[in-house]
Amino acid sequence: MFAGKKVCLGVTGSIAAYKSADLARELMRQGAEVTVVLTKSAAKLIAPATFEALTGRPVTVDAFDEPFAGKIAHIELAQGSDLIVVAPCTADFLAKMAHGLADDMLSTVLLATDAPVSVAPAMNPKMLDHPATQANIATLKSRGVQFVEPAYGLMACGDEGYGKMADVADIIAIARAILTGKRDFEGEQVLVTAGPTHEPIDPVRHIANRSSGKMGVALAEAARDRGATVVLVLGPSPLKDPIGAETIRVTTAKEMLRAVESKWDSCSLFISAAAVADYRPVESLPDKRKKEEGSWTLKLEPNPDILQHMAKKKGDRIFVGFAAETKSVKKNAKEKLTKKSLDLIVANDVSQKGIGFDSDDNQVILLSRDGQEKASPKMSKRAIADFILDAVSGMLK
Repeated sequence: MFAGKKVCLGVTGSIAAYKSADLARELMRQGAEVTVVLTKSAAKLIAPATFEALTGRPVTVDAFDEPFAGKIAHIELAQGSDLIVVAPCTADFLAKMAHGLADDMLSTVLLATDAPVSVAPAMNPKMLDHPATQANIATLKSRGVQFVEPAYGLMACGDEGYGKMADVADIIAIARAILTGKRDFEGEQVLVTAGPTHEPIDPVRHIANRSSGKMGVALAEAARDRGATVVLVLGPSPLKDPIGAETIRVTTAKEMLRAVESKWDSCSLFISAAAVADYRPVESLPDKRKKEEGSWTLKLEPNPDILQHMAKKKGDRIFVGFAAETKSVKKNAKEKLTKKSLDLIVANDVSQKGIGFDSDDNQVILLSRDGQEKASPKMSKRAIADFILDAVSGMLK
């Protein structure tokens, strides 16, 4: 993903500095060459030797460190990096960046660079909310600095609120968006459904399926990274709401349909990746049914077919659907392609080990309305998402 890219990773004096080791490792795993710069405070929390061992590269701290023979270190890092990531970034360091101070290696590098910069703040919630910090953030955003917004949680000091450093996956997602530079979906309004639906039987039981929502969330993230405005309608799932996309959480198929209809007029591309329950109980009991009550026959009725329902209002929108099959994969997918008025269908055999429900990987066949077929190798669902959007991009053009 980042093959051949040089990333300078700045680490400042937050207790979250230990997470930067995982960030460095993940950047490298995806192909980046990573050079770490620590502030003096960060070096008290995590030793430079840790990052040297992880990256195989020298780590600098002081403005006068010169580990690169014949080269001025801060200029080499400033001009030789494709991206500078500061994670975690403290309130103090945000102030330095906003006011152009340069009293250590990291602040000097940032003052001398033309490379894109991404920061992941980490601090006490009151420090984050302080008018001075908010003014510094606004200043940096106006200069084009990309922020990976802090998460909500319990701080090391015991306070609770927004201020935790974003997850490594979220920082990687923003880095990917910056470095790939692929913005072929700018101006598009993308509506994605993802995850299962839960149809209540009683207050503690429901009808559902094994969908995790990972594929739909990956599509929402990929469309966002390629410049689209994204709305994700997500059924019950433990997955986090993707940064930079509007997420509407729903439970039942009826709720999912209402959410889709509420965003319909503004969308130009509809990707139906949700695994909607085909049936729901005719009656949902108000109280839990006790086991001692004997045998139980459930009477079911069909749920609305969201794709087929919205096809009546398709207009000039692009429709993408999914066919999760266990046999006759292409045959069943082609039938669904025609029946649901789809422009593209993504077919996969969920009975195959390692690419079924809840897996991090997938392997698909794309079937288009004009008869074209394209098969993917087994890849991560994030890579599959870009594989799908590459095919959709040609349709939009």
